[in-house]
Amino acid sequence: MFLRRGGRISAATALAGTMLGIKPLLHVDDEGHLINIGKVRGRKASLDGIVKKLEELGGEYDHSTVFICHGDCLADAEYIRDRVQGRFGVERVYIGYTGAVIGSHSGPGTLALFFLGEHR
Repeated sequence: MFLRRGGRISAATALAGTMLGIKPLLHVDDEGHLINIGKVRGRKASLDGIVKKLEELGGEYDHSTVFICHGDCLADAEYIRDRVQGRFGVERVYIGYTGAVIGSHSGPGTLALFFLGEHR
C-alpha cells in the first residue's frame, strides 16, 4: 500500500502483490536509487532474502558490525539479528527505527540491513 502511495508501483501491482503475499526485495544502488532486486512470497522468505544479501554482497568483510532498521516490527528485526549472528558470527548488531522520511514511503513492516561489503 505504501509503495503504491509513493508511486513506486501501480495499483494493480499492489493489489496482486497483497493478495499473493509477494514481498519486494529492494536495494539502494551506487547512485542512491532504490531498485527492485527480487520478489519472494511470504514474510519469512523476505527476511531470509535480506540475510542472503549479506552473504552475496558482504564478500571478505569480517562482518563484525551490522545495523538493522525496522518500521515497527522489532520481532522481525530480532529474527534477522539472530540469523546473521548465527550464520556469519556478527559480533555487534545495532537495531533502530526507520526514519520518518523512509518510513512514510515504505510503511510499517519495513526492514533494512546495513553492512560493509566489497561493492554495492
